[in-house]
Amino acid sequence: MVGWGMAVLCWWVSCGAAAGQLEYSVLEETEPGVTVGNIASDLKLSAAALSLRNFRFLSNHREPCFGVDLGSGNLVVQEPVDRERLCGAKAACILTYELMFEDPLELHKIRVHLLDTNDNSPLFPAGDVHLHIPEFLPPGARFTLPNAQDADEGSNGVLSYSLSISQHFRLDMGSRVDGSKYPELVLEKALDREQRDTHLLVLTAQDGGLPVRSGAAQVTITVVDTNDNAPVFEHSVYSTKVPETAPNGTVLFHVQALDPDEGSNGEVWYSLSNSTPAELRHLFHVHPKSGEVQVAASLGPPETLLEAFIEARDEGAFSLASTTKLLVEVTDVNDHVPQMDFMTFSSPVLEDAAPGTVIALLSVKDEDLGSNGKVTCSMSSKGPFQLKASFDSYYRLMTDGPLDREQASEYQILITASDGGSPPLSTGRILTVSVADVNDNTPSFPQPQQELFVAENNSPGVSLGCVFAQDPDLGENGLVFYELLDVISEGIPVSSSLVAVEPTSGVITAKTSFDFEQLRGFNFQVKGRDGGIPPRSATVTVNLFVADRNDNAPDILFPLPRNGSTPVERVPRSARAGHLVTKVVAEDADSGSNAWLSYHISQASDSSLFRISANTGELRTARLVFPTDPVKQSVVVVVQDHGEPPLSSSVVLGVLLSNAAPQIIPDFEDIWEPRAQLSARNLYLPRQPNPDWRYSASLRAGMHSSVHLEEAGILRAGPGGPDQQWPTVSSATPEPEAGEVSPPVGAGVNSNSWTFKYGPGNPKQSGPGELPDKFIIPGSPAIISIRQEPANNQIDKSDFITFGKKEETKKKKKKKKGNKTQEKKEKGNSTTDNSDQ
Repeated sequence: MVGWGMAVLCWWVSCGAAAGQLEYSVLEETEPGVTVGNIASDLKLSAAALSLRNFRFLSNHREPCFGVDLGSGNLVVQEPVDRERLCGAKAACILTYELMFEDPLELHKIRVHLLDTNDNSPLFPAGDVHLHIPEFLPPGARFTLPNAQDADEGSNGVLSYSLSISQHFRLDMGSRVDGSKYPELVLEKALDREQRDTHLLVLTAQDGGLPVRSGAAQVTITVVDTNDNAPVFEHSVYSTKVPETAPNGTVLFHVQALDPDEGSNGEVWYSLSNSTPAELRHLFHVHPKSGEVQVAASLGPPETLLEAFIEARDEGAFSLASTTKLLVEVTDVNDHVPQMDFMTFSSPVLEDAAPGTVIALLSVKDEDLGSNGKVTCSMSSKGPFQLKASFDSYYRLMTDGPLDREQASEYQILITASDGGSPPLSTGRILTVSVADVNDNTPSFPQPQQELFVAENNSPGVSLGCVFAQDPDLGENGLVFYELLDVISEGIPVSSSLVAVEPTSGVITAKTSFDFEQLRGFNFQVKGRDGGIPPRSATVTVNLFVADRNDNAPDILFPLPRNGSTPVERVPRSARAGHLVTKVVAEDADSGSNAWLSYHISQASDSSLFRISANTGELRTARLVFPTDPVKQSVVVVVQDHGEPPLSSSVVLGVLLSNAAPQIIPDFEDIWEPRAQLSARNLYLPRQPNPDWRYSASLRAGMHSSVHLEEAGILRAGPGGPDQQWPTVSSATPEPEAGEVSPPVGAGVNSNSWTFKYGPGNPKQSGPGELPDKFIIPGSPAIISIRQEPANNQIDKSDFITFGKKEETKKKKKKKKGNKTQEKKEKGNSTTDNSDQ
């Protein structure tokens, strides 16, 4: 039997491929494991390609009838298939499957034809047949017998009938209007009830299969003598259409049959004929008196043609009957909502995904027929997406433009499937597509430059502030780390020795204590780098300013003690009030109010004799020198800044009241023990000057002979004193290239009043890079002050500070007539400034 089945299989199996579709044929009830065909070879692929391309065999059927062997590519039977159970009475039984390949995406359709085998025997649905035949009927009378049914197809389902041997009856085949055949019992010889009232016959139905199968029903004939007219229907066939959703009780027909007999012989009753298939009998209800045919149950799937038979039988003692055919066509109703099935769905999607990237593959179907089952898909989304039809009922959801996670990290996509019914039915599915981050954003500082401030004398490790960069990327891509970009000066890293930056917080700390007087500020760069691969970075320039604290006491530059002795100034005893004794010169290394200096006398041997300018430090006589005033006077001058708290320094001055310079300067230590010590400092070098420098010097009155300026540009002290090379030229030079020296009006080369400046005209002269800002000539009471003036300022003689005598200030004098004695008296009482600036 197995060998025969394989032979039939080999005879019927066939395949073909056209337009992405494969077709195979196989006999029903084929044993599991039998090969139907080779999918790989039919698609011109190797068997290995099935696994490499993630081959999938897609089925909409509940039973796993067939499968694909990935090793060989064969389509094999997984379990026996009963064609009649799957397809019923359909002429063609076809099972449809889908084949899906990935990399690249490829879809094929496969159709498997189930071929019929003769596995069903003919069957009479109603079982045995009972007939009542009047005895008076003449030979030739015909009686309809029920049809047998065979679920097989083709010749396997073609029936032939035979009747057991009888002298009174023979079998014939009748034809209906629609051409269908049915068996008829023909009376060959008149019946004689008195001789025999019952005849038992066997009706056999035989199909055309190999081997032949058959079924039989017993025909019991009861001989009666009465009613001789059978009811006759108005129509031999009744047909109608009814929707598949027709409820129970829906009226399909009103059948009517007429019987010319009278009385009970002509009274007709209606019922379903035994010829109606058993599986259809429960679908209909026939009213026995009115002939109304109603729906009794669901009529089944659309596009089904239901065939039933109605029998009309009279009420005669020997009832006669006739039949009519009912044809009911079930039409489709749009009562199924489209269904969506997602084959693949990829989320999240990288934000740098190229347009056209497939996110999802889906299929749609609708169990309705015709336009009711035709499904179209649409998409609604605010993002760059599109929905494209592939083939048949497959759609691809793809990107249609660039994605940006920083703008939108998630999208809601509504996919709607609608059929073509009226009204249409639809179903929707919302997909949430997340956008995955890539490192496509560079850290960003709020400003390209940032300012930080720190007060000097800070503690090492103190926080100076922080830098912060934003990166809108996610996770490591948006995590910013900070590092210091060092400034290299003469091969030495500068920034990293002064400050440090914390990598994760961006907090900048000091690595040393800053001194405003040494370093007033500097700048450095901090790089912000994210954690992406590859990383992205940006820089910010940080300008750090050191703020001054009052940490330096005033430094007294002049007068200075020599060899531990008190500096001494001489004042003529003829000096009037306001006579310039000396000028206390001091400076403060701090800045701002911390460097604003004021001068006052804290102690004096005679407090009425001296006064000092709080702003300039000029020590002058406060009154006339009296003959009784001691020769030796002592003054303690305190210089104080305006810091908070203020700092101060002091110097002890000796003043000799004498008209002539002494041969030996007396000792002033015996006047009192000084309360303060002299504050001294080293001279410091200035920075490289601007193109225009001015220099000035001041001498006490009467001492100009100890310092003179030579025409060669040398400032020389008295005999034996040092020479200082100044960047000056003789005033006799018509067009000085390097600078100019100009005496006041009426002054000569050896005058006490001189100004000079360095000019930018001589390119060979680079400027006084090594000059001190104040220069004291040893052995001389002169101090030379140097100051810088901007090159773009207009130079005015009033701006120069001169050395030598200052021109006497003109004041109003009273002019009264009188003798010279009175004028001298008035002059003696007046206060005249004879000061040296």
